[in-house]
Amino acid sequence: MPRVLWSLLFGNFVIGTGVMVVPGVLNEISTSLQVSVATAGQLISAGALLMCLGAPLCAAVVAGWDRRRLLALSMLWYAALHLACALMPSFAALMPVRVIAMISPAIFTPQAAACVGLLVPAADRGRAITMVFLGWSVASVLGMPLAAWIGGTFGWRSAFAMVGVLALVSAAWVWRSMPDGVKPPALSLTAWRETLQSRALMLCVAVTVLYSAGQFVLFSYFAPYYRMRINITAGELSLLFLWFGAFGFIGNLVMSRHIDRIGAHRAVLAGIASMALSLLLWPLGTTLLLAALVSIPWALGCFSSNSAQQARLVGIAPALAAGSIALNTSAMYAGQAIGAAGGGWLIAHEGWHLLSWTGFGVLLVAMACSVWATRYAATHRNLG
Repeated sequence: MPRVLWSLLFGNFVIGTGVMVVPGVLNEISTSLQVSVATAGQLISAGALLMCLGAPLCAAVVAGWDRRRLLALSMLWYAALHLACALMPSFAALMPVRVIAMISPAIFTPQAAACVGLLVPAADRGRAITMVFLGWSVASVLGMPLAAWIGGTFGWRSAFAMVGVLALVSAAWVWRSMPDGVKPPALSLTAWRETLQSRALMLCVAVTVLYSAGQFVLFSYFAPYYRMRINITAGELSLLFLWFGAFGFIGNLVMSRHIDRIGAHRAVLAGIASMALSLLLWPLGTTLLLAALVSIPWALGCFSSNSAQQARLVGIAPALAAGSIALNTSAMYAGQAIGAAGGGWLIAHEGWHLLSWTGFGVLLVAMACSVWATRYAATHRNLG
């Protein structure tokens, strides 16, 4: 594999760490800036909404840009804005800076994937894309726990500064390793129209919105939830995030080995069902050990379900994969925004005990929608 792929993997690791830094330091932001947990959670929903809307819009705006410059500049933007976040004196000042920082994830991850096909032979394309996306899994295993530990030990500003420094390293690495002249073709208006008019694809995208929302009702508030429920320390929280990320990584590996045998649509359903099992058992997590055990099914299905969903979209309509995967990325961020906002509303109305039950209910709806999408695609002979 070309060495440039390692710089793209590291870039996705930095992007993922920056996206997940807020859930890891939500307690510290709430205390330091003297806002409620529900208010601090708006950083997650607002940032996710920007990424949701920004991914397809940015793809259209930067279609003709050289990817070496685009990816390096996006990481420089990420660095500058995260370092600026660390200096913000109030929540009102932090919110807009954090939101516009999320322009970088809307650009880097999809555009890095889009240019992989121009960097490796066609026979190696699938493995190369999987390798580049591995950065997000590594962020869940290392980046988020590290950010949570740094935030809990030195303050949330230090965690944001860490992301800024890592982004500077990533910008320099991409600039040195990426060749000039890499410009993937833009998606045509006809392809976009066909994608949006495909009911099978749009049902799958709806599934992504639902299972992302079902997770982030609770996932956004892991830190304050565990502090309230089991009086967790910063060190224990970072270990719990490490535990969750490790099983998420394992789930991705297992999914990649078995998805072709069981079929992408069954793999997606299995991933959602695994997450729903955790949320059903969530009230049993009354100690650190029990909380860790209860989270295992969720972690196994968390990242693997999205990988399977992308394979499912490609199988339904291979020619429209660029558009459907872009929409699926936006759907994932939209679900995060909806889930974080919904969880914040429940917390503001003394509904801590309803977080897991609400997420469980939404995941059941996602499973039903997934079955509907599978039957519709099969009926119309589009299922891959």
